Amino acid sequence: MAKAPSWAGVGALAYKAPEALWPAEAVMDGTMEDSEAVQKATALIEQRLAQEEENEKLRGDARQKLPMDLLVLEDEKHHGAQSAALQKVKGQERVRKTSLDLRREIIDVGGIQNLIELRKKRKQKKRDALAASQEPPPEPEEITGPVDEETFLKAAVEGKMKVIEKFLADGGSADTCDQFRRTALHRSSLEGHVEILEKLLTSGATVDFQDRLDCTAMHWACRGGHLEVVKLLQSRGADTNVRDKLLSTPLHVAVRTGHVEIVEHFLSLGLDINARDREGDTALHDAVRLNRYKIIKLLLLHGADMMTKNLVSSFPADSAIGVSTHTVQGPSRLLGQPPPRDMYHWL
Repeated sequence: MAKAPSWAGVGALAYKAPEALWPAEAVMDGTMEDSEAVQKATALIEQRLAQEEENEKLRGDARQKLPMDLLVLEDEKHHGAQSAALQKVKGQERVRKTSLDLRREIIDVGGIQNLIELRKKRKQKKRDALAASQEPPPEPEEITGPVDEETFLKAAVEGKMKVIEKFLADGGSADTCDQFRRTALHRSSLEGHVEILEKLLTSGATVDFQDRLDCTAMHWACRGGHLEVVKLLQSRGADTNVRDKLLSTPLHVAVRTGHVEIVEHFLSLGLDINARDREGDTALHDAVRLNRYKIIKLLLLHGADMMTKNLVSSFPADSAIGVSTHTVQGPSRLLGQPPPRDMYHWL
């Protein structure tokens, strides 16, 4: 008897229809011959989608209203390091469909066989895109003609020194930025291109230039995890205590993105280990919330205050034991009490 097909793993659709909707007698040669079963499955999926849309709407209404440019920092704070695609700044914004849009697209295709073909096409498209992006084109030995600002900023990402030199030699500003006020210094700090950074700084780039999120190259170097860039910027006078729009220090960013070596370096400098961001969270709050166990140990060994409360009166340990005033309703005997002894077991 043929096995009932599953929705799981097809495209972005993670929902698996109950077996009752997919009778074995209706499946033959990979296609659904019973249109009634397909209609029932489609109706059930649409019902689930409607529920998800309603839930997302309720969550969106409850979420604090923030400008669009702050959402990136909020996601980093509460969910840690971004995906690999968001680690690359290429001067353009990418728009992706939501999972609901993708699911509706799959439903509208109609028929299991078409879904299988769609999956094959998407896999082939991914393979073609990967093959096309394996190696960037080699940098020409000599740059002829002027270099525009977009090419200059892209070269900072790709590490093309000759393009950088040509732009600067033609009188271009080392502080040239895009619509998000991100300079070549920000971009090369994220990617770890030390030679380009040295050239930009020698050419007068502002070491603490702030982008639209008030992030400096030091913040971006912490996101990229490049300790040598952090040390270079520091040697050129970069402020290691500078704050972004969430009042996060570079130490906060290094903790959230999980770069232990950078955290260790900052602690060796004697920075304010208990600095608080806009929500009153210290680096220890962030490390516990994101399960950065090595960083938790480092912070505790360097004297991080376990009794510091944030703006909602939560201790750093509250996230570890599942007790927080974000979620607890009414009085609790644990709230307002010292952190549990288990916190010390990380040592």
